[in-house]
Amino acid sequence: MKTIEVDEELYRYIASHTLHIGESASEILRRMLKLAPVVAEKNEEAVVVPEVAAAPVDRVHKVQKLLSSADFKEQKKAVDRFLLILSTLYHADKQSFSEATESLHGRTRIYFSHSQETLLKNGRHTKPKSIPETPYWVITNTNTERKRSMIVQIMSAMQFTAELSEEICLTI
Repeated sequence: MKTIEVDEELYRYIASHTLHIGESASEILRRMLKLAPVVAEKNEEAVVVPEVAAAPVDRVHKVQKLLSSADFKEQKKAVDRFLLILSTLYHADKQSFSEATESLHGRTRIYFSHSQETLLKNGRHTKPKSIPETPYWVITNTNTERKRSMIVQIMSAMQFTAELSEEICLTI
């Protein structure tokens, strides 16, 4: 391995494209430049691996695909776009979504649950709605900024880039 120096702005840019914990700068750059990943063997010689790690890229692709889908573009209400985004995030990575929503709540309200009753018990006027094609319910009686904040927090916990989170949030 060679060491190179980069300025702080470039370092932050590279780091913002991290797809999973432990991904090295070299791996991030190889992915961004569409180069094959490299795996080091015991003798420290690098071996090029022809297939690209599919899971993180598939997650990103699923979320990006939502933005161009006809179903998403047809949604007139922010709450309906919010629900479709949550459904897509769930289907992109069910385990990460579950972990991200467990710790996401307000001062007095729970935002996500597996039951409508739980959300109704933990806040007034929460207007719980079922997240399409998931076992989750979410409160929807929040302003657009709170909905955006919830999406950013979930996507951050799921290790999506800040740029993709911002792009998604602008659609709500």
